[in-house]
This record gives sequence, structure tokens and C-alpha cells, in this order.
Amino acid sequence: MPTTDQPRDAEDLAGDLAGDLAGRHVAFFSWRDTGNPEGGGAERYLEKMAAGLVERGCRVTIFCVAYAGAAPDEVVDGIRFVRRGSKLSVYLLGMWALLRRHLGRVDVVVDVQNGLPFFTPLVTRRPVIVLVHHVHREQWPVVYPGVTGRVGWWIESRLAPRLYRRRQYVAVSRATRAELRELGVTGPRVAVVHNGSDPVVRVEAHKSPNPSVCVVGRLVPHKQVEHAIDAVAALIEEFPDLRLRVVGSGWWEAELHQYAADLVARGAVVFEGHVSEVRKQEIYEESWVMALPSLKEGWGLVVGEAAAHGTPTVAYASAGGTRESIVDGVSGILVNTPAELVAALGALLRDDQGRRVLAEGARRHSAGFTWAHSQSAFAHVVSAALRGELVSDQDATED
Repeated sequence: MPTTDQPRDAEDLAGDLAGDLAGRHVAFFSWRDTGNPEGGGAERYLEKMAAGLVERGCRVTIFCVAYAGAAPDEVVDGIRFVRRGSKLSVYLLGMWALLRRHLGRVDVVVDVQNGLPFFTPLVTRRPVIVLVHHVHREQWPVVYPGVTGRVGWWIESRLAPRLYRRRQYVAVSRATRAELRELGVTGPRVAVVHNGSDPVVRVEAHKSPNPSVCVVGRLVPHKQVEHAIDAVAALIEEFPDLRLRVVGSGWWEAELHQYAADLVARGAVVFEGHVSEVRKQEIYEESWVMALPSLKEGWGLVVGEAAAHGTPTVAYASAGGTRESIVDGVSGILVNTPAELVAALGALLRDDQGRRVLAEGARRHSAGFTWAHSQSAFAHVVSAALRGELVSDQDATED
């Protein structure tokens, strides 16, 4: 059974795959797309991989949940979007669409397991690739306390590994691959395809004259934005002009506003909401450092976005993928506790030279991860699936 332990050059892969993929139909089944109000880095990764397949001649469909303001059927940049159902019914509707061939003939299925899989092996004999950003062990009890969370974790940790036991997996980091192995996803079938980084977006902005920290992401409990707010509360006496800019929206937003009410009144915490791409890049550029206190990250796409603007990140090592998107002490700082988060942020706010060193390291590290290379590696996995082969340890970014 062929495996790949070392990455190949992106151009070589592209040449090899041109004939294999042309005209093939790849269907992604995902809870969300990037237009969804709850969409984030995982959805950006999904659409980047889909775009890479389109460039190689594939027909690509993304089946995902419907939401307000989104067309039920549309084609964007060559990718067909089919939006149906709600957070739960989308899984059943996806299986039905695949079973009844409502999407047309499908050659390869990419089943995006965001906690719950789409159970596609039950309704198709076509090759199925399981895309996993991270394991949700810590998130289930936070987002769904009680029985619901326990059932969700049982499905993810027990049922899914058995249902997909002979299927190809793609993980976005080695940390995720290690977690999958703990769940019993073993053998030569877990390919690692990292996130890429976008080229720096030049904006008319500069580093703020006053200490500035940003948090960027969905406002949901497991992102733990409260930890960044607590850090500002602890540091505000030493840095009276300190500002925390919170970028993003989500169903936990009202609770965060209440939690930070006193600091908001003082102007120390600013909720920017859902901003334009240009405004987000401006905030990266203006910030001295980014805080990423998330409970779990498959990779942490925002780390590379901030790094492109010379803004290093302080994050929890236990989040998993942050141990790869950040090189501790070189491109950012990894910490283990909320107290260490406060200490690391305070130390960087005091140390101009230290920030400059990390800023340069962040730019270098981020530049090593390109979407073109990731797309080639993902296409390689799809091509292998069409041939009935599995790919092991296909790491898109190691030299």
C-alpha cells in the first residue's frame, strides 16, 4: 500500500495530478462555509482546498448548512455551493443528497468532521476522505454540557473511528494526527496537510503608539476571550493606555460584553464586531501582539495572518495546533495557564526589542506555509483516493 513520508515539490505534484483529476467531481460535506456567521479558519481552509482542486480541473461541490442571506444554490469562483437544512438536519440532508445523487455523479467525498461526521460511508461506495481540524474532547462539555455533550463525544471518539476505520484521513497538524491516533485512527492513512498563509495585505496603518492587543475569532465560549479580558484587567494599572481589540462575532458576544463592561466603559476593551477584511488587516498591523487564548485550535489561521503584519501571538500550548503555527520564543510565545498568559503579554508590552525579534520570526515562520503547497498536497491525497490508495504522513510544509 503506497505511502508518502516526505513532501514532494508542489510543481511536481501539480504536473502528476493534471490528468488524474481533470473532470472528476469532488463533493465536500461541511457544516459551514466562509459566508456563515459562524464560519472561521476551518471554512477558509476548506474553500482553499476546493479552489486548488478546481484549478486542477475538478468539478467541486460544497454541501453545507443554509443561513440567512445565502443563496441555496450558487457557483462562486468555480465552486458549487449547495446549502440546505439546519445545524443538525444538514447531516441527514447531506446523506440523502449523496444517496439520491442530487449532486450528480460524485467521484470522491470529503467528509469534514467538525465534531460530528456526515456518516457518508453509509450511503456511498465512492472513496471517502475525512478532514479533521482538531478533536473536540475539551469542547463538548463546554459547548454542550450534560448528556448532549457526552453523546457528541461518544460519536466523535468511538463511533466515527469505527465507521471510518478503513478511510483516508487528512489532519491539518501533527497535533491533530496524534489525537486521532489516540482515538484509534491508526495505520498508514492519516495525511497531514497544513494551513497556508495569505500574502501580506498592505494597509494604510502602523503600529499603535499605545500598547495594543488584539483577539480575532468567533465569539464562542471555547475561544476563552475572557482570559484576554482578564489579562487586560491585570495589566491596566501598569499600562493605563492599554487597548484590547476584540474582532469577530458569535452567540457568546452578549456575555462577553457583560463580562468586560467596566473595561469597555473605560475604553480598555473595544468590541470591533464582524469587520471587513481591510479593517481586520489594519488591526493586525496596529496591534503590538495578538492573544489566542482558545481552548483548542487545529492550527490557528489567525496566527499566520497576524504574523504577516509583524504581530506575534501569545497562545496556549495545550490548544494543539498552536505548537506548529507558533515556534515558541521565535515567532510567538506558548503558555500553559491564564497566569502565564498575563505574564507573557506584560513582558512583551514592556520589551520593544523582544517584540521586534518575535515580529521578524513570525514573518519568517508564516512565510514557510503557502496555500499553493497545501493545495498540491491535498490534491495528491484526492488523486491517491481515486486510485484506491492511502497516503500516510503527507506533510505539506516540512522540508
